[in-house]
Amino acid sequence: MILGGMRARRWMAAALMMVCTAFLGSPAQAEWREARARHFVIYGNMSEDAIRAMATRLEQFDGVLRYFYHLPEVDGQESNPVTVYAVANVAAIRRLYGKDGDHVAGFYQPRASGSVAFTPIRGDGDGPNALQPQIVLFHEYGHHFLFGNSTVAYPAWFSEGFSEFASTARFDRDGVMVGVAAQHRAYGLLDSSKLPIETLFDSSRRKLGPAELDQVYGRGWLLTHLLMFDPAQKAKFNRYLTLLNTGTPSIAAGDQAYGSLKQLDRELESYLRKSRIPGMLIPYDRLPKPQVAVRVLSPGEQALIELRMRSDRGVDQTSARQVYERAASLAASYPQDAVAQGWFAEMAYDAGEDAAAEAAADRALAVDAKSQQALLYKGLIHLRRAQAEHSRDPKRWGEARSWIIRANRADPNAAEPLAIFYRSFVMAGEKPRESAVLGLERAFQLVPQDKGLRFTLAAHEIGANHIDTAKGLLRPLAFDPHMPPDNPAAQLLMLLDAGNGDAVRKALGAMSGQSPGE
Repeated sequence: MILGGMRARRWMAAALMMVCTAFLGSPAQAEWREARARHFVIYGNMSEDAIRAMATRLEQFDGVLRYFYHLPEVDGQESNPVTVYAVANVAAIRRLYGKDGDHVAGFYQPRASGSVAFTPIRGDGDGPNALQPQIVLFHEYGHHFLFGNSTVAYPAWFSEGFSEFASTARFDRDGVMVGVAAQHRAYGLLDSSKLPIETLFDSSRRKLGPAELDQVYGRGWLLTHLLMFDPAQKAKFNRYLTLLNTGTPSIAAGDQAYGSLKQLDRELESYLRKSRIPGMLIPYDRLPKPQVAVRVLSPGEQALIELRMRSDRGVDQTSARQVYERAASLAASYPQDAVAQGWFAEMAYDAGEDAAAEAAADRALAVDAKSQQALLYKGLIHLRRAQAEHSRDPKRWGEARSWIIRANRADPNAAEPLAIFYRSFVMAGEKPRESAVLGLERAFQLVPQDKGLRFTLAAHEIGANHIDTAKGLLRPLAFDPHMPPDNPAAQLLMLLDAGNGDAVRKALGAMSGQSPGE
């Protein structure tokens, strides 16, 4: 998406206090609830009024972004909502995050199986430096929104700057104010040892220190804010994006588009020193009136919800075993609960307990024959068995795929069955049939935020000799600031740009089955 129309991990003081009311004002409840709307499914141990207000506010926030950037709804979005787990506090967030989570206040994971976000109900306090959970959640949804509505690659400074810009949206009495100052970035912006503009535009992925990284967020926000409200700057940015996405290195593209990055830096400093910055109030009557369905979780779901969160966060071999062992006795008490059994089927599958996983899926299907999760895990279990036994029997693979097809029919717009159907041919060592390729393309269209899905489609396009298409798919991953330093997408893009076909094929072989990272 090249900008044409108007279009946090940290904290902020008073700017979002009105937003916080619905999130922070409710006492702890004895019951977990689910709130389901078009773009979000929220799970929280909170009152019906509080969780409904939270879902309503998040839907309005999505509407704010769509209104500001003149973007329509995406067909099929309702089948691939972001699942938001609202947990008690920041300490709970850090336990869920695990290693290296000491400074994490909330996080988001994009994926075809269902993008998830984890946010605390309460922050770390009420002072001027208190953590406001909504800053984190809005920032992460900014990433989700940008990736979901873009066809071009963005540099790290804009990816983070856009999400910072989105995160400061303020809900006032008459509407939502967009463009509110990022007060939580003030220190970094005013620091005398400011980040050089060349470092901001550098796409070489050199490792930045914490202070430099903070300024990427802050100066990225400042530059994003400038271009959002200045048509001349927006035109220059669009020129920069065009150059960047046709292979011009970022710094050279910046010099060409802006005249010189030094001049842009001076303009940024002048903008920073303004006594007032522009904003835009979007009246509530211009925003959607969300339909939110709230229910209390069933007894089986109540018993398993905390383990479900750990499972949905993602597990390794050790944690998968821990989750499974704790869940087994709990799930056994609720054999008639289709959702709880579907959750347990996934936990058992992740732990390598395929017999237990299939039994749980069968119990779920006995209650709800259209349980997509149970149908998927029946298929995944059969696919894994066929692969482990190196089966060459087409009927065996066809039977396994039949479960995935049934899951797709339960909801044709859900991305995961489409992605798994394609993967089944890779598992079998077969060339994917045309319907599988079309399914992969549709899955990517539905959830372009999933990095593994994007990488898989790029690899397929390389195999089909659609090199320009593959490059277009890889560039957003190559510039993604959250990718690892040894970013496989960046490596592959470099080889493609060099035209080294043999090296590309060798690299793809080495990367086979490798995730491009979070």
